[in-house]
Parts: sequence; structure tokens; C-alpha cells
Amino acid sequence: MTTFQNNFTTAEYQRRIAKTRAAMTTKGYDAIFVSDPSNMSWLTGYDGWSFYVFQGVILTLEGDPLWWGRAMDALGARRTVFMDNDDSIRGYDDTFVQNPDKHPMQELADLLAEVGLENATIGVEMDNYYYSAKAHETLTGAIGKATFKDATGLVNWQRAVKSEREIEYMRRAARITEVMHERIFEFAEPGTRKNELIAEIYATSIRGVDGFWGDYPAIVPMAPSGMDATAPHLTWDDRPMQSGEATFFEIAGAHRRYQCPQSRTLFLGEVPQKYRDAETAVLDAIEAGLEQARPGNQAQDIANAFNATLNKAGFEKDSRCGYAIGISYPPDWGERTISFRRGDTTILEPGMTFHFMPALWLDDGGLEITEPILITESGHECLCNTKRELWVKS
Repeated sequence: MTTFQNNFTTAEYQRRIAKTRAAMTTKGYDAIFVSDPSNMSWLTGYDGWSFYVFQGVILTLEGDPLWWGRAMDALGARRTVFMDNDDSIRGYDDTFVQNPDKHPMQELADLLAEVGLENATIGVEMDNYYYSAKAHETLTGAIGKATFKDATGLVNWQRAVKSEREIEYMRRAARITEVMHERIFEFAEPGTRKNELIAEIYATSIRGVDGFWGDYPAIVPMAPSGMDATAPHLTWDDRPMQSGEATFFEIAGAHRRYQCPQSRTLFLGEVPQKYRDAETAVLDAIEAGLEQARPGNQAQDIANAFNATLNKAGFEKDSRCGYAIGISYPPDWGERTISFRRGDTTILEPGMTFHFMPALWLDDGGLEITEPILITESGHECLCNTKRELWVKS
């Protein structure tokens, strides 16, 4: 029995499981094997830094989920999952870990047969970070009578509409994000070594705010300056910040694994006119996009309004401008479902949460001014209260 205080009630986990089972029935699955740690946690509460080895949750059409992983991590499962039956937690021998002569999926195949799934139709998450080609080859070869189908995204899509408790955790994460940005503005100045600034960001994020502790973010801080900021996903080094350069900070507060990412851009020194023009264009385009952020609209409506306004100002963005967010583990804080881009016809519903990500990359730097948003019954809510503008400091 778990001795850990679950983040959610057993009733909420059971609602999630019932929703997932309905999707499984529609797809014709007798069971699914869930290896994405975000989905594992959402279904059972499991929380541990163990996703570098093979692990997962087996969910059938009845009964409790079954957690499976490395034997030493079974102890963490007992501390975090909602299931109070030790038969729902199974650990494999450590000789399977990173051993070229044997593979954990051989043991998983035996377990699937043990619970009556040797002839079943089983969904597996084939296109995620935690289920390798070798894993699939070994599993399907070891239990040849079962039928395996791709269930990538099946659980992810059930997570799209958040419960009140999930939204509460995201609002707490948003408060942490706000104080992280405040600390950036206080600490950064010409001559500040970037790694020292990142240390301040991490300290602020983990310390938390208003009594709510900070969890680790699913992505490290992105904080490139100058020409480095012409690329979207560079991190940091020890070089000092310089006057005349823009630095964008793509960061996230996190609480109980729920992520609230937001970006702001800081310019040190006098701002060139082209950055002011880009700022005006982005802010106008954000407003146009947010006007479409309401229930009943499609995800693409936000992108189309944003891009139309941006294009009128003479700027273009050739990538999506937003994506679903919520519970997440490294290496990504997105839910890998809904995107704000042309062609995504997903209907927006109250309780959906997104990172509205209207970033621009110029020829000598970048400009990121983004908003985490919640779709409400009447429109939307910006989860953070961070001042929306290009930040400037001498």
C-alpha cells in the first residue's frame, strides 16, 4: 500500500481510466502498454526519474492498472501509485538493465501472458521517446500470438481537458513562472555570466512561491543571446551578457509535474527600431490570436488570426504558434496532441491548456513573447500575469 500522499483522489484516477478504456474499446484494444511517463503518471500517479530504463503501465478493460518496471523502482511505485494492491506492481530483475544479452521486453512478454493477454490485441506507444525499435522487436517476437497495434497518443488525447485540480496545479506553476521572470529582470545586466543567471533561474523555480514548491521542468531553460538567439533551442554557456543584444528566456515553472511555460525577451541597452517593429507586430498578432481562443473554435483559428495579423506587418512565422501543455516529463513539456497551426481542426473546449508560442527569429537575434492559456467557458484565461512586452534594461 502506498504511504505517499497522491496528487489526486482515487476517484479521479478511476475517471481517467474509464475515459481511456472507452477509447480503447473504440479502437478494439484488449489492453494497452503505456510507456510514456506522463501517461503512466496520469493513469496511476507514478512519479520517479526512472524513464531511462524500460517501464510501463498495462491497462486492460477491467481491474486496476498494472505498473511494471525495474525492481528497485517498484519501491517508488509503491510510494506513488494509487493502487493499494501489491499484485498491481511488478518489478523485473536488474540483470535485464542495459544488458546486450537480454532485454526487459522478454520479461514483459511473460507478464502479458501471465495475465491472460497472450492472444490479445494490445496497443503500444510506438512513436514516443521511451519505446525503442529494439523494444518493439523483442516484445512482438517473444509473444507471437498477440496482435500489436500503434496506440501512440491514445492516452495523451484523454488528457486534453484538465480537471479542476490539474488547473489548480498549473496556476501554481504559473505563479512560479512569474517570479522566475522577475528574478531574471533583477539579476541580468551587461557582464552577467549566463551560467550564473541560469543558476538564479533554477534556484527561484525550485524554491517556489506562496508556499507551493517548484518541481523540475521538463525542458531546461532556453536562454540564447545575440546571434545565438537566431536559433530556437540553444541553452547557455559562461559568456557574459552584452549591451546591444537581445536574450529570450523560454522557461517553465512546474508544480507536481504540471508545467507552465512562458517566454519573454530582454534587450540590454538601446533597442533598435526593427526590434520595436517586431514587438508591435507580435503583440498585435497575439491579441488577434487570443480573440479566437474560446470554446467552439478550432485550434487553427488561433493560428490563422495570428499569422494574418503578423503577415500584414511584414513578418512571417513558418512554424506552429502553440501546443497543448499539462503534466510532463523530460524531454518535452508539450502534450504532443493539439497544435495551433493551419489544418488542426480540433475543437477547443473549456479546460484545455496551451502554450501560445508566437516567437520570431530575426537575422541578428530572437523575439519570444508567449502566453500559457486556459480555455474557459466564455473565452480564455492567461495563466501568467507577466507584463507582455519587450523587456529593456540598460
